[in-house]
Amino acid sequence: MNSTPLHRLSALGQSVWIDHLSRESIHGGHLASLIDNDAVVGATSNPSIFQKAFSEGEAYDEQLRELEGEGDPKEVFWALATRDVRDACDLFRPVFDAGTGRDGYVSLEVDPGLAYDTLETVREARRIHADVDRPNLMVKIPATKPGLAAIEDSIAKGISINVTLIFSLGRYAEVVESYQRGLERLIAGGGDPRPVSSVASFFVSRIDTEADRRLDELGGHDQLKGKLAVANARLAYQHYKRAFTGERWEYLTNKGAKPQRVLWASTSVKNPAYPDTMYVEELIGPDTVNTMPEETIRAFQDHGKPTPRLELELDRARRVLHELEAAGIDYDDLTDTLEREGVEKFATAFDELLEGLREKRGATAGA
Repeated sequence: MNSTPLHRLSALGQSVWIDHLSRESIHGGHLASLIDNDAVVGATSNPSIFQKAFSEGEAYDEQLRELEGEGDPKEVFWALATRDVRDACDLFRPVFDAGTGRDGYVSLEVDPGLAYDTLETVREARRIHADVDRPNLMVKIPATKPGLAAIEDSIAKGISINVTLIFSLGRYAEVVESYQRGLERLIAGGGDPRPVSSVASFFVSRIDTEADRRLDELGGHDQLKGKLAVANARLAYQHYKRAFTGERWEYLTNKGAKPQRVLWASTSVKNPAYPDTMYVEELIGPDTVNTMPEETIRAFQDHGKPTPRLELELDRARRVLHELEAAGIDYDDLTDTLEREGVEKFATAFDELLEGLREKRGATAGA
């Protein structure tokens, strides 16, 4: 029996997913090693991750040559990404089958340029779902206002969804409602909810980065720095526990529906003054997911302390929000800013990725 810190964390009910995907890791044995040795049971991707993967090494050169006749870099990207995600889904399939659909998922994001277009997001989610054609795919949709309706529609069509870019407690409550309404529509239409899964991805470290920046502008209040992200996540988990109980949820679960677990994303620390495992150790609790970059996985394996802390100091978590408000931090403005900037960052990364593909295709064609 493996007793590494991450295996002990998993035994406490939190699933470890990796926030990275590349063809080299899938076919070179690295991802399989993470599954075997580091308790990794899922993977997520985004435009920034693919941008990095495509730019390194020669793993994509052969397929790029095969796609030489394709004029549109976006079509080339989807061909490359679809193959990677499909192969990663196959690698995680034993995890998926053994856990009856709890883990073993790989996420692929819709074009971030569609974040404010409900109809096109739904169409793109359906296309990705059909193209990858694996039961352990999750399509990533950002939790913008227009994204909420797309999430509901996609769930109603039986597509598993990773809801990304969640920052505020209010938006999280809307995400949960979209998920449950989607399940209700799926069942009302005669569909089976059992194959459908979803996670609600709360971005963690970015919240502290923005709150700390605003506190610096105000001056003072140093005792509140590095506090909002964990407090926010702990309060979100309490909403999760309330939302997935009661008569409404009982009806859905009796039909085979699964709760939409909360997922902690952006869990590497951005401030070197903070402990490098802070956003793992403070948020360990049952029925949750933590998607970590590999450096965070390595740090936790080296010196992480797997103790359930997610439900500790809840009164303190509530006070943190009140104290920040009293200090002059507008929570709604902060989280709205992070959502808007998050969409912009992913859209920029996607554009840069396409430009990088144009350049790489030119270099590959000339080789």
